[in-house]
Amino acid sequence: MRDYFIRRFLLIPPTLLGITLIVFLITRVVPGGPLERAIMESQQAEQASSRASSGGQGMALSEEQLQQLKAYYGFDKPAIVSYGLWLGKVVRGDLGNSYRYNEPVWDIIKSRFPVSLFYGLITLFITYAISIPLGIVKAIKHRSLVDNVTSIFIFMGYAVPGYVLGALLLLFFAARLEWFPMGGFVSYEFPDLTLWGKIGDLANHAALPLICYLVGSFAVTTLLMKNHLMDNLAADYIRTAIAKGVSFRSAVLKHALRNSLIPIATTFGQNITLLVSGSFLIETIFDINGFGLLGLTSIFDRDYPVVMGIIFLASLLLLLGNILSDALVALIDPRIRFK
Repeated sequence: MRDYFIRRFLLIPPTLLGITLIVFLITRVVPGGPLERAIMESQQAEQASSRASSGGQGMALSEEQLQQLKAYYGFDKPAIVSYGLWLGKVVRGDLGNSYRYNEPVWDIIKSRFPVSLFYGLITLFITYAISIPLGIVKAIKHRSLVDNVTSIFIFMGYAVPGYVLGALLLLFFAARLEWFPMGGFVSYEFPDLTLWGKIGDLANHAALPLICYLVGSFAVTTLLMKNHLMDNLAADYIRTAIAKGVSFRSAVLKHALRNSLIPIATTFGQNITLLVSGSFLIETIFDINGFGLLGLTSIFDRDYPVVMGIIFLASLLLLLGNILSDALVALIDPRIRFK
């Protein structure tokens, strides 16, 4: 098993190399890149200045100015050469500079990381802390009143997209009832509040976005837990254990539950990307400066260094999460032996 995980870790660099190379080449061929936008903005500025001064037409950029723009955006070299230069910076811990913010990409990401980490960790914790016990109860009390009532709410939450629910919650609870703020991560007076005041302010701002983050993953995890536990409870080995005198409680907790946790562990690593990806639609609705909104604005602004930085970190976390899932599966199921 040790050799298996060593090989998995050794596969991370070439996998990241392939992902980032494909994305980097796509940024070079997508129309409307930063160079084209800069040329268009420069021409519009020259035309506006020319009309204001003499009413004439603006002049096109000179060849020297065009070469300066290409050098600034890194388009003065072939794509493979530019990718090699970018990769060399990444190896040294430098993700480049943002075109829009004119700051190091790593500094921009670090400023957004606490926000995404806050929502990602709380979402993961609440999802698994509630969904697993609820799935167990629903499986044991299948078709009971508890199962039917909770299923109604679960399917309602799963059917409504998070961003749609966010807009409805914002309209009703924030705009109409004014129970919650309209958006933002914290209030403007947050630094001046006491400790409990800061906790209350943060909780007040996070309540509605967390509901939107939880609805989808909560439903999927609960139903996954319930369905697999029901399959295991109907298996022959559970009936045999009960026939030999094992109590139903022990059969559920010591036998069926452990096997039912395998699918949960398999998908756990993929949820690690919530720490950085978030949801740009939810963050846009609630005006949260997280990774989702940063990635969306970077794509719209053709801020490719930021896009590459987010892709790099998200891919790295996904690969590490998959390895973590394999480790959890091996820990839960002693029959699993990776070779």
